[in-house]
Amino acid sequence: MDFLSNHIEALIFCSPKPITDKEIRNCLSEMFEADVPMKDIEEAIVSIEEKYASEEFSFEPVKSGGGYQFLTKPAYQTSISILLKQQSKKRLSNSALETLAIIAYKQPVTKGDMEQIRGVNCDYSVQKLLEKELIEIKGKSEAVGRPLLYGTSQNFIDYFGINNLNELPTLKDFEQKDNEIGESQD
Repeated sequence: MDFLSNHIEALIFCSPKPITDKEIRNCLSEMFEADVPMKDIEEAIVSIEEKYASEEFSFEPVKSGGGYQFLTKPAYQTSISILLKQQSKKRLSNSALETLAIIAYKQPVTKGDMEQIRGVNCDYSVQKLLEKELIEIKGKSEAVGRPLLYGTSQNFIDYFGINNLNELPTLKDFEQKDNEIGESQD
């Protein structure tokens, strides 16, 4: 039964939405290439619920939306709300994202070049991106006045979950094909 419980626990854990008994049964039946009795699944779910009822776990499987999902226990609501509030402060505004995209694709780039592309002042966006350590100063340009050159940082690569700048989509990935009207019909 522990073997079955571990598989069900993994299914509940990885499902992006509540997973139903039927979905669990279909997955297990396909995996084991045999019909898994619903009674065994129900018993395994009860044992999982008992396991996570212990105080040592901060989350538990909960039946909601017609299925099961892991949810944080109510006692931890305050700490989670603080985390969510802090993470929301870390989000980038549209202007910061536009500025960051220019830097990522045109680096090393001066603030003047960014402003020419965007058509607006970029001081605030550049300052916020520097504070978040998504960009860094790469040096000074040889142009008149020797303006600072900006480029992306290692934190940029980590933030966007890529391994290097070569993994950024190319500009032609965003181009629309000429003479296309509406969606294609298959």
